[in-house]
Amino acid sequence: MKTEHWTNKTHLFRADEYICPACGAGSDRPYKKCPSCGAALGVAKYDSSWVEEAEGLSALMDNDW
Repeated sequence: MKTEHWTNKTHLFRADEYICPACGAGSDRPYKKCPSCGAALGVAKYDSSWVEEAEGLSALMDNDW
């Protein structure tokens, strides 16, 4: 049986968020079981979506990063 993992979403201006792959619920930390659906989950996998947030902010401020 394949173990599923939390998806770690890092944000620029707020705390990291962990997303359950089974139900899509968000959590403030990667628990061993999802508080929403009870799915058993392993360690978090990194998601680099914060880079897109930084690019959007840079475009708004008209700065070159």
